[in-house]
Amino acid sequence: MITTLSQAPDSIVLEPGQSLRTAVDAGAWLQLAEGRARVVSPPGWFGETVFMAETLLDEGDVHPLPHGGWIEVLALTPVHLRLHAAMVAAPSKAATRTEARPVMRFVRLLTGW
Repeated sequence: MITTLSQAPDSIVLEPGQSLRTAVDAGAWLQLAEGRARVVSPPGWFGETVFMAETLLDEGDVHPLPHGGWIEVLALTPVHLRLHAAMVAAPSKAATRTEARPVMRFVRLLTGW
């Protein structure tokens, strides 16, 4: 079963075989509290080829997400993970909450949310 979220909650529990797809901003990071999971990074370019890196995470691992975009987390065992938002410097008075989170702004534009 695949669940797709435009905004993931801070704490996520998945059973083996379940997947989660969610949008993340650059600088966010995953913390695997328990279990084992595979994380597929947002698509990137290498020359003229699109690629997505896969990373296996074990209990206690922390995985930085330097690029914003859609990620997929596949639970290999029962998983409890936390998704931490990017640390953003205090925005200027002119900047709004969505301007500080460009991926979420893009998701809102696409979904009309």
